[in-house]
Amino acid sequence: MSVESPGPSHQKSGFRSLFANALRPKKSRQTLRKSSVNRSTPDLRYAARASTDEGPPPMPELAPLQAHRLKYQQHHAQLDSQLGERRDYTAMIHTLGLLDPDDRYLPAQIDNDRREPGEPDMEKLSPELWTRIARLLNPADAASLASASRTLYQKLGKAPFAALRHPDNYTYRINFLIRLDQSLPHHLLCFPCGRYHRRTQEGLERLKPSHVINPLFTCPHAQNPLNPQPRSRITHGRTIPFSFVQLATRAHYYGPQYGLQATDLGRRWERDGWSHTSRFHIHEGRLLMRVASQTFAAAGLTSSAQRMLLYSREDYWPFFSACAHWRDGELMPACKCALEHIPKPRETAGLQGLEHKVKDRISGTRFDPNSIVTLCGFCRPMRRCPECPSEYLIEIKLAEDKSHIRGSVFKQALVVTRWTDLGDGTSPAGPEWGAINGLKDDYDSFSHSHYAKRGIASIFEAAFTADTLPGQRVISMNPKRKKLGERGHGWY
Repeated sequence: MSVESPGPSHQKSGFRSLFANALRPKKSRQTLRKSSVNRSTPDLRYAARASTDEGPPPMPELAPLQAHRLKYQQHHAQLDSQLGERRDYTAMIHTLGLLDPDDRYLPAQIDNDRREPGEPDMEKLSPELWTRIARLLNPADAASLASASRTLYQKLGKAPFAALRHPDNYTYRINFLIRLDQSLPHHLLCFPCGRYHRRTQEGLERLKPSHVINPLFTCPHAQNPLNPQPRSRITHGRTIPFSFVQLATRAHYYGPQYGLQATDLGRRWERDGWSHTSRFHIHEGRLLMRVASQTFAAAGLTSSAQRMLLYSREDYWPFFSACAHWRDGELMPACKCALEHIPKPRETAGLQGLEHKVKDRISGTRFDPNSIVTLCGFCRPMRRCPECPSEYLIEIKLAEDKSHIRGSVFKQALVVTRWTDLGDGTSPAGPEWGAINGLKDDYDSFSHSHYAKRGIASIFEAAFTADTLPGQRVISMNPKRKKLGERGHGWY
């Protein structure tokens, strides 16, 4: 470009101007250089020292949430001048999440420290007035009132506890001692004595046969036949003391240190040709028991042979588990009917054997004495005792006899299973325990709230397996409600 050519005056032509413009720094670079020169790098240590000398920054007067609450209350305080109620319902609902909760509308707390204690109020009443109040209560409730606090004990004295020692107040004494069960994990309530005894086999209690002395605590009436310990018969030679029902239910209510688990009470034993298996389960605070008894039975037994198989000659009770009402009703006739369904072996010699073979070939069947036995409509249904919570199921099963000389042999066996409710372990005077031992006459198992719609066997089996029992009709063991006892002749 020539010198005379138009253009800006600062632009120069020539070879030197070309290189000068190319090596000239850009305007942006000059700007950064100027800023870096003008702005020096701050010293953080100096800034921290300066802020320390001046002090912390001033705090705001109110927290942001509290300032928002005050602002909202000022702008939305639409109150009725006559009633003082908020007219804007939208604002009223919104303020529920902003305003602080009012402690006056909270439920009363028992452990609230601001609650005024009641001890001074008890001190205001005279001992004569408290004595008159205690006289309006029964001996058990009066003793509970006296043991509620130190102040009440000083007002009432030892008179409520002395009244419990009277023989006529034995029931009230037991009711009062039962209320102390939770505070005594290492003791057991002895009902013949009416006092607590220290457990001598704590955690190691086990059910044993009746002829074995198995004391759970030291009691002066342990071997007194006139005042025995409450117990219930399981089978011939086996009983369950009420103390074990206490141990199982206490462990369920309060913890394992109070007793035993229900599964630890189960046992297996054999006696007089019968094998027994017991199992226990707690349902809704009550101890349930299942006892399955089995014995091998031959076919075609006479009436006397059936009695020898079913009854003990010592006490004339059944070898299997039964309640106190087993003589009344159809339990024993149903067992005898089931024995008659065992198939009899055929005569294979001579013309009788040839006749049976011809009949089997014509009918297309083969006789098998070990086939599955089907019971009739009389002995097949499950029986429930109407006077106590007990259910019975009678079956004929094919079982293996391992005691045979030539090896294991399969035979037909009679199996009688009993399910029963032993109660909640509170007292031997309870409805379930008293009913199964024949101590109560006002128990109706078919109208009871627990088993009116569901059987004891169904409740028990559902707790251990998902499989259910075969569909069985549950009928009354004594449909005519005749109470003949030993005077009747059907039981034997």
